[in-house]
Amino acid sequence: MTTAQTTAPTQATAPAETTAPETIRRIVGGPPTAGGSISVARLDGTRTVTLRELYTRSGRLAHHLRDTYGIGPGDRIGILAANSLEWVLLDLAALRLGAQTAGLEPDKFTPSTALMDRYGLHLLCTDQPTDAPDTLPTEAIWQLTEPTGAADTPLPPVRWGAQDVTTIKFTSGSTGVPKGLGATAGSIDSSLTAVQEIFRHTPDDHLFVFLPLSLLQQRYWVYSALLHGHDVTITTYEAAFAALRRVRPTVVMGVPAFYESARRTIEGRLRRSAGRTLPDVARALFGDRIRYLWTGSAPASPAVLRFFTEAGLAIYEGYGLNETCIATKNHPGAHREGSVGKAVRGKEVVIGEDGVISIRSTHPVNNHYEYARPGESEKVFSPDGTVRTGDLGHLDEDGFLFVHGRADDVIVLDNGKKVIVRPIEELMRADPAIAECVVFSPTQTELVAVVSPAARPADARAIAARLAATNAVTTPDERISRVVVADPPFSIGNGLLTSQYKPKRPDIRAAYHSPLHTQEAGIHA
Repeated sequence: MTTAQTTAPTQATAPAETTAPETIRRIVGGPPTAGGSISVARLDGTRTVTLRELYTRSGRLAHHLRDTYGIGPGDRIGILAANSLEWVLLDLAALRLGAQTAGLEPDKFTPSTALMDRYGLHLLCTDQPTDAPDTLPTEAIWQLTEPTGAADTPLPPVRWGAQDVTTIKFTSGSTGVPKGLGATAGSIDSSLTAVQEIFRHTPDDHLFVFLPLSLLQQRYWVYSALLHGHDVTITTYEAAFAALRRVRPTVVMGVPAFYESARRTIEGRLRRSAGRTLPDVARALFGDRIRYLWTGSAPASPAVLRFFTEAGLAIYEGYGLNETCIATKNHPGAHREGSVGKAVRGKEVVIGEDGVISIRSTHPVNNHYEYARPGESEKVFSPDGTVRTGDLGHLDEDGFLFVHGRADDVIVLDNGKKVIVRPIEELMRADPAIAECVVFSPTQTELVAVVSPAARPADARAIAARLAATNAVTTPDERISRVVVADPPFSIGNGLLTSQYKPKRPDIRAAYHSPLHTQEAGIHA
C-alpha cells in the first residue's frame, strides 16, 4: 500500500497562477512532438486526422469560441453530443482557453435553457435540435476549423493550477439522479502519470475507446495520445466489434459487459469453426496486435477474466470511482487473480473498521460535489478529499485490493444473517445465457434474482441449470429461491443500465416490483 500526502482542492473561477501539472502543461503548451493519429470509427466509415492537425484545428476552434462567444478562463462549455472528432476538438479547445467543459450524456440530458442555467453554461454545443440561445451545433465545428489561408495566430498562454477544475463530470447514475463533480487538473495529471508508469504506452500502441467521451476517463486516452504519440480510435459500443476488425488495436479500453459479449461471440464462432483454437478465434475478433485489455467501471466476473487469459489475451482489472478516478490496477508488473490490483502512484487504500474502502489521494479529484442534494458531499468526502467509497473489501499481505461488494447491497435476512450478494451474482453470470444478474430480498426471508438474458428468447433451461449449480455451492442463506427473467433485457434505452453498462439496482427493483413480490413468478429452485 502506498502512503500518499493529501492536498485539499479548492474551486477556482480561472486557472490559478501556480505551477501547472506537467501533463496538462504539455497538452496545451504546443503541438505534439511525436507522430500519431486520432480516428473516429462509425458503422458508415472512419475519419482520421493526425495529432498535429487535431492540435492545429483545436486552436482555430479556440479562437472562434473566444472571438464569437467570449469564452475565456473559468467559463464553462457544455458538450451534449455523441462521440465525434468535434467532441475532441471542443474539449481540447476549452483546455487551451482555460475554460471548463461539462460532459453531458445524450441519454440523460436534453438541450434547453434550463439545462444551461442549471449548470452555469456560457455555451452549449450539441448534435441535438434545440431552440436554446448560446448554442453551437457540433455539425458546424469542422468547417470552423478549416484553414482560412492566413497564418494561424497563436493563442495567449494559459496556465492550469493543480487545484483548478478543468471539467464537470457526472456520476453514472446507477443510484439515482447524476451528481456533478468538478475534476481538478492535478487529479488528471496524477492519473495520466500513474497509468503511463505501469503500462508504458509508446508510439507503437493504438488505443481503442468506445464509451462516451462525456465520461472523463475516456478522454484520458486522447490526452495520452497527445503526450506519447500513439494512435487512438474512438467509436461507439454499437460499432465496436465491427471497428475492431479494421483498427487492429494494441489496447482495448473496455468494461465487463463488453467482454461478456465478446466472450459469447468468440464461443459461438469457436463452435462453428472446426479445427480452430480459442486463441485463434479470439485474435480474429480483437486483431493480432493486442498487448492488453483494460477493464474497470464495474466488477468483472472471474469466469470472463479466466476466459481471456486462456485465450492468450492479457486482461487487467482495476478499481476506481468517479470521485477517485483510477485508484488501483492490475498490470504486467503486479497482477493477482481475484484482486483489482495495488494502489497506483498517488493513491492510498484505507480499509475502515467496518470493512468499507476509502481512497486517499495526493491530488484528489475534489473534496465536494458541485451539484448534489444537501448532505451528499459530506457522506462521501472528507475535508482533505479522502473518499469513502461504500464498497467492502480487504487488502492482502502484499497490498492487493479485493472488493467484496457494495455495503448497501448487503442483505440482512430476518434471521439476522448478512448476505453479500456480489459473489452470488458472479456465480449466476458465469453462464453464457445470463448477461446480468441482480439479487434482492423483497421480504427479507429469501433471495430472488432478476436476470437479464444474453439472447432472446431467454434460454430458460440454461438459466434453471445455472440456478441449481449456484445453489449447490452456496450456504443455505445464500441460496436463490427463484429467478425472474427480465423481458426485455436490461439496456441503456430502457433505463436499467448506466452508460458504463452497470445495472441500475433501484430502477430494476422498481421495474420488477410485482414479480419480485409474487411467489409464483419466475423460475424456481
